[in-house]
Amino acid sequence: MTPEQNRLRSLILLYGWNSTSYQLLNPGFLYWFSKRHEAGAAYVEFAGVRIVAGAPVAAYEVLADVVREFEEEARKRGLTVCYFASEERLESVIAGQPGYATLLLGAQPVWEPKTLVQIIENKRSLRTQLHRAWNKHVTVEEWPAEHATDHPDLRHVLGEWLETRGLPSLHFLVEPETLSNLNDRRIFVAVREGSILGFLNLSPVPERHGWLVEQFVRGWEAPNGTVELMLHRAAERLAEDRYHYLTLGLSPLIPYGGYLPEAPPPLVRFLLRWARAHGKRFYDFGGLEFFKSKFEPELWEPIYAISNESRFSIRSLYAIACAFTKGHPFRTVIGGVGRAIAQEARWLLKK
Repeated sequence: MTPEQNRLRSLILLYGWNSTSYQLLNPGFLYWFSKRHEAGAAYVEFAGVRIVAGAPVAAYEVLADVVREFEEEARKRGLTVCYFASEERLESVIAGQPGYATLLLGAQPVWEPKTLVQIIENKRSLRTQLHRAWNKHVTVEEWPAEHATDHPDLRHVLGEWLETRGLPSLHFLVEPETLSNLNDRRIFVAVREGSILGFLNLSPVPERHGWLVEQFVRGWEAPNGTVELMLHRAAERLAEDRYHYLTLGLSPLIPYGGYLPEAPPPLVRFLLRWARAHGKRFYDFGGLEFFKSKFEPELWEPIYAISNESRFSIRSLYAIACAFTKGHPFRTVIGGVGRAIAQEARWLLKK
């Protein structure tokens, strides 16, 4: 880690409340630190917009002042600010203030780990999935970080999994490269007769005494039930360690009470609904929502994008797209189309 990352890591371990807080240490971020408080933020800049990952990391009591300080500095540089994947704390600080637009991105499912264990064991369809994996002699082991870091077999199954994605690798808060930085993370590995079939890794959410499932990676040889078995084992261990919070992260664009607390400009509304309806080739929004829903979440927490402008603009949406594609959203989509054509060709050849 760089000195800036180590400094932010210390703040995260004290004040990390957003489910994505530990992901701020992934590659590619710029960092800002408050001059008034123990606080920091991770962001990228595109199209005149600072896209903040989640929210500033700070004690709740000073969060409003930290937001003002951060935005004052951005304003002096001629930049607007958008907080992407922010949660209830930041929304509560900003709610009702003039000059902010709030976009509901979707929601994330939440459980107490011991409750999730009970749901998986008691729900017939989920129990059947466990038995499918057990019948194929799959077991799940928690690996120490020092053993898992940059492990070649884990990298191999990660590569297989990434080949099934509709788009080239995205970044920002969906960075696939975590195997080189497993400090503070936990990783559960699915194994059959010495072969690695997949893995699930967790990043800490310290102030909520819990964890985010950051990735559930399944290789080509993994039988049905492998992901469910990994999640069951991880939840078991978290329950044994008396953690209270577990989330599978954002399900984007799910119809959680509509898309916005306030109506966005018509073009923004159209783009969001079009993405959910027609983006399945690249990102299966409905499939991801269905997968997470089958575990019967105790709660769905809303996830927002909040911009310090009167109405959410196309420029902010474009800047968000740049954040995930390292500044090349159109090239990424074109690359996704090429991957789709190649995949279709492979399927035809197999037939």
